[in-house]
Amino acid sequence: MYLAHFGLSEPPFGITPDTSFFFSCADYQQALNTLLIAVRNGEGFIKITGEVGTGKTLLCRQFLASINKDSNDAQQHDVQGCTSGAGGRMPGAAFVTAYIPNPYLEPRTLLLALADELRLVLRKDANQHQLLKSLTRALLRFAKQGKRVVLCLDEAQAMPLESMEAIRLLTNLETEKNKLLQIILFGQPELNIRLQQDSIRQLNQRITFHYHLTPLKRGDMDYYLSHRLKVAKFSGGQLFSQPAVKLLHAASGGIPRLVNILAHKALMLAYGEGKQHIEARHVRAAATDTESAKHGLWRWLAMLQ
Repeated sequence: MYLAHFGLSEPPFGITPDTSFFFSCADYQQALNTLLIAVRNGEGFIKITGEVGTGKTLLCRQFLASINKDSNDAQQHDVQGCTSGAGGRMPGAAFVTAYIPNPYLEPRTLLLALADELRLVLRKDANQHQLLKSLTRALLRFAKQGKRVVLCLDEAQAMPLESMEAIRLLTNLETEKNKLLQIILFGQPELNIRLQQDSIRQLNQRITFHYHLTPLKRGDMDYYLSHRLKVAKFSGGQLFSQPAVKLLHAASGGIPRLVNILAHKALMLAYGEGKQHIEARHVRAAATDTESAKHGLWRWLAMLQ
């Protein structure tokens, strides 16, 4: 492996959604801020869309880490009896979070998954009506404790319409001031098409906050690469040449997952040659070896002619 060769503590361009590598460029930070503002305001439904590989799952995990920190801070203030200088409670709300990575489930199974995330003990033979009653009681109990329940559904474009409707019915529950359940849908652009279905128009109308993630801009690429290398403890100079960065953006289309795949392969190629810098030829070879990057590579080559 090339870690020792480049002086890295860990692979800088993995494709698993590791929050330590979260890149706070303007687009991603604005998406995160949208989520935080929406849940703190008690909104019922929130939607985040983006093409495959744009970092929706990483954003989701970063968001969950942020509100869980809010919860820990709020609990600590409660325990210590901390108050603000004006005599009011310190900012921060307590959240209970649930995350379902694959919602391609029929309604009862999806509700069971939510119950499992909330650590509810249910009878094995509980029917859907009993399941809904148990979830309702749990949501009311959390509300009395001053806690907000946030459910994140990843890959929401795959959710059956009947399951979307079952989840919507849960959001009908509310106190005089707040929803008992807040739901965030993370999905590919196909989610927008599904939400146009007449049978779930009520759900679509309730989405009050939404954000669409876009690929990295060319101006973000240098910062993106530097950020990930810094997290991986790289202490050298400019590892990627400017022609390499330019080609990396062109071949990947700015899609973070593709950027990571190509950068990883380029590092392996340079390591195999005993080189300390990544040149355009390394990125070109990596793109040639990556089916999903070939179109961007060909487009870039055509521009040079």
